Amino acid sequence: MTAAVALSLQGLHKAFDGNPILRGVDLELLAGERCALIGPNGAGKSSLFHLVSGRYRADAGRVTLHGVDITRQSPQQINRLGLARSFQITSLFPRLSAFENVRCALLWTLGYRYAFWRRIGRSHEASTRALAVLQQVGLAARADVAAGELSYAEQRALELAVTIAADASVILLDEPTAGMSRAESAAMVALIREVTVGKTLLMVEHDMQVVFDLADRIAVMDNGRVIACDTAPRIRANEDVQALYLDRRRHG
Repeated sequence: MTAAVALSLQGLHKAFDGNPILRGVDLELLAGERCALIGPNGAGKSSLFHLVSGRYRADAGRVTLHGVDITRQSPQQINRLGLARSFQITSLFPRLSAFENVRCALLWTLGYRYAFWRRIGRSHEASTRALAVLQQVGLAARADVAAGELSYAEQRALELAVTIAADASVILLDEPTAGMSRAESAAMVALIREVTVGKTLLMVEHDMQVVFDLADRIAVMDNGRVIACDTAPRIRANEDVQALYLDRRRHG
């Protein structure tokens, strides 16, 4: 039985000040699939992430999440429909503890809304789930430590915890291993593999070892377009991809 389409990008265009950044991006991810988005700097990868997650609005084209058109939805609306993302630069509340960061991320899912008279500390369900997520990413022992005092690798793990806290079905990760040592990167790969079981993953990543270790398929972007999307062996053998990277090395 063929898996359902989880995320579909159709003919996406985006320009800034008349300069085209995305030039008709088409990409389709099946439910439970892990896809890596690679390409040279300036290819449009981060802009595509911003567009899919609602930070940018497309000039043309369509984005659907489990068949629902989210092209004009706000980031909050998209998140509540089941898509969560991390950022290339760690985005946490540095003065809040690791536990408090995760708890904040799952409150809406648990039915909490803006209310000045409701004491969140009394929510047993929120606390239990936050601790469970921290356990999942290996930070249970660091739950009471301020996010700003965690090591860099721990902060990246915490951001992953915040991303998965609300149990989104589609996860976008923007360079999750950037700045890590080889050992830290390997540990993060193992963690991502574990916490995204059964979920759909789209990640931007420059470390090709990480890409080959995690991705079922690899999508290659250049000049605002996806020029190839296939399994790792076929991407390695793709003449357009070879020409792109060979040309970059010659002029780098």
